[in-house]
Amino acid sequence: MSATPTAAAAADARAPGATASPRLGLALAVIATAQLMLLLDANIVNVALPKIQDALHFSGSNLEWVVNAYTLAFGGLLLLGGRAGDLLGRRQVFVAGILVFTAASLIGGFATNEAWLLTARAVQGGAAAFAAPTALSLIAVTFPEGPPRNRAMAVYTAMTVAGGAVGLVAGGLLVVYANWRWVLFVNVPIGLVVAGLATRVLGGAERRPGRFDLPGAVTGSLGIAALVYGLSNAATGVDGTSHVGDAKVVVSLGAAVVLLAAFVIVEARSEHALMPFRVLRDRDRSGAYLTMLCVSTAMFGLFFFLTIFMQDVWGYSALKTGLAYLPMVVFMVVVSGVAAQLVPKAGARPLMIIGAAITAGGMFWLSRISEHSTYLNGVFGPMMVTAAGVALIFMPVSLLALVKVPDHDSGVASSLLNVGQQVGGAVGLAILSSVAWSAVAGNMRSHAAQAAASPAAATNHAMAYGFSRGFIVSAGVALLALVISAVMIRVKPEDLAGINPMAAPTD
Repeated sequence: MSATPTAAAAADARAPGATASPRLGLALAVIATAQLMLLLDANIVNVALPKIQDALHFSGSNLEWVVNAYTLAFGGLLLLGGRAGDLLGRRQVFVAGILVFTAASLIGGFATNEAWLLTARAVQGGAAAFAAPTALSLIAVTFPEGPPRNRAMAVYTAMTVAGGAVGLVAGGLLVVYANWRWVLFVNVPIGLVVAGLATRVLGGAERRPGRFDLPGAVTGSLGIAALVYGLSNAATGVDGTSHVGDAKVVVSLGAAVVLLAAFVIVEARSEHALMPFRVLRDRDRSGAYLTMLCVSTAMFGLFFFLTIFMQDVWGYSALKTGLAYLPMVVFMVVVSGVAAQLVPKAGARPLMIIGAAITAGGMFWLSRISEHSTYLNGVFGPMMVTAAGVALIFMPVSLLALVKVPDHDSGVASSLLNVGQQVGGAVGLAILSSVAWSAVAGNMRSHAAQAAASPAAATNHAMAYGFSRGFIVSAGVALLALVISAVMIRVKPEDLAGINPMAAPTD
């Protein structure tokens, strides 16, 4: 097969010390835009849920599935999507995932009933599971080692950490100035442009010999989906009632244990494992996955509780709430760029430890919020501190996911990072919601007389009290990330100055 300009550029990119191609900037824009689009779609529909409920006559219990259908398909199929990129060619799988995601967005935007929209959302999530891990692994085969790859990773991580906040902003704008259907339609032109450009500027088109591990795909995908579903439904409700003992939670978590145990047995015996255990033998990489799990848990609490607080206690509109996150998004992008410059000099471990400490401090500061606080004196400062800490962590964590990973395993290594993010969000929903809403209910009971005299004031105080407890737990989770980073991360700064995806993994 003759070498195309794109293939040649990709080959040059993999060579140490290669000169950056003029197309690399466009390649980075394609990957970053795709990553942002896939992640923000988990949240962009949140502010449109009331409109969707009215338009399609959703029941209250089914409405949450507009979000859950996407999340479960995304989390459940990530491992399969990562391995598909390794075997079928990352560019092909990336483009196919984006096109299916785009088609599902278009079809979902025309939905006239519950089943139609939920099916489209599930297909969106499944397509995202194939596109997202290949987006990260494409960076390894497209960008030269050293500063170019680190800068590309900085932009990628900025899009990753900003996805949730950008989704809230974009959703608010579209609902206010267009209608709820545009939270889906907006993906169509973006997806078509991304897919079209990807075929021209991205490498990673080669296929590799191997077979799909069907038993591993079934047990792994269903196991992760059951885990995410069970954890999401285990959260204590707004009335303070625990759902841990609910039948659907017990069955889901029990099924997750059985399926994931079966997955481990299948993978240990398979010659074509969906998740080769050699990927997890490196303590730095495993530490990165655990750190991602912790940070995602903590960040989920910030977005979830702060969004409810600003709207229910302070009376913010959906649009105003989304715009309140804009400074955080911008600051994350800036700090990610700074982290890219620091990683080759300081190494991953110091940045992750410092970032986790800063994140914990920001979360603890945020726990001081009250119903009488304002945006400037109660939210802006701790939100910016937390943003700085998270950005410092995400950059080295994303790099560590690919350190010394052979090219044929980079897809699954990337997918595991995304799995940590998705499971972390589910863990955050279960644990932090249970803590916060239990505290809210307890405070209401202990101030029953005040609640009778002034229900609104008592409710606002109880929510501030309960959410502050949730933020304290988030701070504790960030400290756990600090401990993991201090104990497990040992990679040298020079290893991060230029990641070689063709190197053999460390046992």
